Amino acid sequence: MDQFLFYLQLGFNHVLDIQAYDHVLFFAALVVPYLFKDWKRVLLLVTLFTIGHTLTLILAVYNFINVNGAYVEFLIPITIFITALYNVFTAGKSVSSNKINLVVFTSLFFGLIHGLGFSRYFKQIVAGDSAKLVKSLEFALGVEAAQIIVAFAILLLGVLVQTIFRFNRRDWVMVLSSIIIGMVIPMLINTYPF
Repeated sequence: MDQFLFYLQLGFNHVLDIQAYDHVLFFAALVVPYLFKDWKRVLLLVTLFTIGHTLTLILAVYNFINVNGAYVEFLIPITIFITALYNVFTAGKSVSSNKINLVVFTSLFFGLIHGLGFSRYFKQIVAGDSAKLVKSLEFALGVEAAQIIVAFAILLLGVLVQTIFRFNRRDWVMVLSSIIIGMVIPMLINTYPF
């Protein structure tokens, strides 16, 4: 039970670590276009991201993939930048909750990239452990729980901003996405591998 809680907490803290806020920025950008009534779609996007994250983590732990960390560290802020920029260009347009669209596929794909970012560290933690798959899944549960909290916090913040401060939905999406872009540009500059 202690091992389960350790890996669950490790996954939870991985997302909510104030020093590495890339997950929070990504989910803020991913979720901001949605309303609280779209919670099922948001949950789907969060889970698809976790599946991608977990898949690359497991593949790396079992040495099926090995990617240069410098490139991955640069790709992570690119995923955040693309997501926020997409919001800026699509702000005010209705989000179709019934169709599988580009956002669904990018959630999974960007999850693959983010999973690679943590894989080197996680590989060291589980090195020599015979239950790597179980540890990876326990970690994934923590990641999923924290991401759900972040996603619903962004949805709630959106309700508050749009209700109390009378922001319209388009302005809310534009403002938060622009702030995210501003925060991610230094990350892109600092991680540029060339």
